[in-house]
Amino acid sequence: MAHLELDLQIACEATDNVPSSDEFKQWVTTALPLSGDEYEVTIRLVDEEESQALNNEYRGKDKPTNVLSFPFDAPMELDIPLLGDLVICAQVVEREAIEQEKPLLHHWAHMTIHGILHLRGYDHINDDEAEEMEALETQLLASLNIPDPYLIKE
Repeated sequence: MAHLELDLQIACEATDNVPSSDEFKQWVTTALPLSGDEYEVTIRLVDEEESQALNNEYRGKDKPTNVLSFPFDAPMELDIPLLGDLVICAQVVEREAIEQEKPLLHHWAHMTIHGILHLRGYDHINDDEAEEMEALETQLLASLNIPDPYLIKE
């Protein structure tokens, strides 16, 4: 099993519905390879204003978003286990959970795993990549007894 060093930064006021550090560690570890490798990850929980500013600066989208991933691309001569940073907007995650009629904790788990997969190099730019990433997310979430987040309720 991977060894994880998690830096959880809570930079938002809405903390009533924020998962615990242990929950984040479980979700992050679930999305890491099953190896003895060491990983360092920072998860920063932010408000909509910070999410929007970062999303605009790094993706050219002037609106808040659920999760942003910032992989750490270390120079070859630098051997450190830093995987990267996730920035998760608590308000957007809560709003999406309500809109999608999902338990809030399930959506937090999904957004965390989704972000970690981005840090590991997965993407969803084209249909094939999206299909692969969504299948892996669904599988990892199922291992936590969380239903497929992509099933549409009728």
